[in-house]
Amino acid sequence: MVSLFLFILLGCVSLEQSKEANPLPPHYTPKGFQNLYRPSERGFGDFLRWRFGLGPKETSPIPPEEVSNYKPESVQPAISLIKHPDSAQVQITWIGHSTFLIQIEGIHILTDPVFSDYCGPNSLLRVERVVPPGVPFEQLPSIHAVLISHNHYDHLDAPTVEHLGNGPTYFVPLGIAKWFEKRKIKNVVEMDWWQTSPFHGLKVHSVPIQHFSNRTLFDRNETLWSGWVIESKLGKTFFAGDTGYSPVFKEIGDRFGPVQISIIPIGAYRPRWFMSPVHVDPPEAIKILKDTHSQKAIAGHWGTFKLSDEPLGEPPAYLRKALREDGIDEGQFITMKLGETLSLSKEGVLNRVND
Repeated sequence: MVSLFLFILLGCVSLEQSKEANPLPPHYTPKGFQNLYRPSERGFGDFLRWRFGLGPKETSPIPPEEVSNYKPESVQPAISLIKHPDSAQVQITWIGHSTFLIQIEGIHILTDPVFSDYCGPNSLLRVERVVPPGVPFEQLPSIHAVLISHNHYDHLDAPTVEHLGNGPTYFVPLGIAKWFEKRKIKNVVEMDWWQTSPFHGLKVHSVPIQHFSNRTLFDRNETLWSGWVIESKLGKTFFAGDTGYSPVFKEIGDRFGPVQISIIPIGAYRPRWFMSPVHVDPPEAIKILKDTHSQKAIAGHWGTFKLSDEPLGEPPAYLRKALREDGIDEGQFITMKLGETLSLSKEGVLNRVND
């Protein structure tokens, strides 16, 4: 049953571009949405090859003994600072996986909030959380906005959203507002790629990423997937959500660069033959850092749910290795501890608050 859920969650897209004339933007098709540059062509047969170990053999990029005993690192959250952040700093706290608390100019924003013990449609089809949230839900400040990258269960969690209720404004990709309406949540701003919405002195931009969407086996790509750029007087913050690599990140860099800080996924990347269309590995995450002209980056989408073949502790070790090989200082692409808070000044000075 877990294997079936993983197919739904990570699964497999074979949506071909329509050959018919289409007056709509290129990511629209008669059947739903598609990526701009690279299809995500993985079907159920490929999924079975992966789950039964029938695909091409891969060599681990990191010696297994270096990552075999993964123990999630966490810190005591700085609740006082989380409740009362410095409005002259961009403050970011890692809660787990793709859930971050971003605090900019007094506005508190959650990304892809998942506080449940598992992600999945029910108690049978689920992937267990391996570590609790870095900040307990009840210790969050009042949340003003929520950014949703797409509708997969490890990014859009019904119990968490229902707990948040109608208080925040939810920024979501096209087609997801209906999911919120079913839960009587109407404070939703639905956006297409490259659209902008003002929010309490900030600008929220929806940007393309390389992924797909579905909640079941029968709703493939009926809703859109997005990254988000938050623009403020302090600079620009990019949340990439969940993505494979494509040239679209160069376009984001051309439009919004330099980006002060980006949150870029680094996990759920093996096996590459199966995962590469929709999940970057650390070397590709570094390419996103460069393409978007990001001054700093934070690693997301790792260490919380076991979604793929690499050991849970491999992504940060692989990231460090890739940074060394690329001649980039490790301080430019940061892995955080659960519950840790970083603050970043307008001048780009980074401070680890919990130190």
